[in-house]
Amino acid sequence: MDLDFKKILKQAESYKSDMSRFLRDMVAIPSESCQERDVIERIKQEMEKVGFDRVETDPMGNILGYIGNGSHLIAMDAHIDTVGVGDPDSWEFDPFKGFEDEERIGGRGTSDQEGGMASMVYAARIIKDLGLEGDYTLLVTGTVQEEDCDGLCWQYIVNEDKIRPELVVITEPTACSINRGQRGRMEIKVTTHGLSCHGSAPERGDNAIYKMAPILLELRALHENLKGHEFLGKSSLAVSQIYFSSPSRCAVADGCWISIDRRLTVGEDAKYALGQIKNLPSVKSSQAEVEMYTYDRPSYTGLSYPTDSYFPTWLIEEDHPACQAVAKSYRRLFESEPLFSRWVFSTNGVAIMGRLGIPCVGFGPGHEEYAHAPNEITFKSELVKAAAMYAVIPTIALL
Repeated sequence: MDLDFKKILKQAESYKSDMSRFLRDMVAIPSESCQERDVIERIKQEMEKVGFDRVETDPMGNILGYIGNGSHLIAMDAHIDTVGVGDPDSWEFDPFKGFEDEERIGGRGTSDQEGGMASMVYAARIIKDLGLEGDYTLLVTGTVQEEDCDGLCWQYIVNEDKIRPELVVITEPTACSINRGQRGRMEIKVTTHGLSCHGSAPERGDNAIYKMAPILLELRALHENLKGHEFLGKSSLAVSQIYFSSPSRCAVADGCWISIDRRLTVGEDAKYALGQIKNLPSVKSSQAEVEMYTYDRPSYTGLSYPTDSYFPTWLIEEDHPACQAVAKSYRRLFESEPLFSRWVFSTNGVAIMGRLGIPCVGFGPGHEEYAHAPNEITFKSELVKAAAMYAVIPTIALL
């Protein structure tokens, strides 16, 4: 197909106000993980309005919108759950009412990442307007529970819905650069056990909190010596939570456990990361238990789909055909060279490519630094750029 890139850009620009309105409607609907029902219904209305050929919601609650019926399945994904607002006093505007000016839209979810959904839906409208359908089926997904358990939604889509695209474009915020990877992560639990006794005679017991103390120091040292990667960056380890069990404030603790956020780079997996901690001298001497957390919280539909809290690293090379299709789309539309980058945070790519081996590339409106932060904003110009890109990528990917 001979694409008229200037016409596509003009058409995307013409939908700026529609995308802005749709995004503000989504922002106005609180949609934390496992509470996305109402925003899914709003997305369904917009998909039907702009002319999707088919719109479905799967048993987990993910919304699946289809354009065309070609032989090549290409998907574009936005998770549509958000984190909470945190301290309301840290916001300069209402996070759900938001605000809008000539350049920006503010509110919880504008960058992370309902802006991506707004651009995808209107990319479908552009495809319909300009007759850009080809030998592809475009699947636009609005996925749930990503903030709670990134990638769980795509494990379900591939393994249970039996949908396996050839390429997935992740629309998490990239400031309109092309992102081609991220570090993986794990949620790890370390537990020490002791013997309780009255606090007036602590020598009669075995304090589980004291057993944890040298483990904490060795974990801090382990973080300093973790490996790095020239593109994805350094691995990391952070102790994020600490808990205890004790009969009372006047008793020696008989249990202590901590949570660890472990970020993984190329060459590190779950077995490797758990082994590093199990082999610490303090862990061995205290006979501490080291294990991975699991996630089994039900979705808003009531469906529970348990999984290990392991989110593998993924990286796609710049010369991979999927990456080059996105880059070529950018060059042809904007007549300039794209910037290649990576996410610091985690995305559904941990399942799409990390677990399931489906090529994925990131391109989205919004900026990573606004994610999970008060006074979250996105930029209207980036919504337009992303919509034009999403309208073009399926055709370019088949050339």
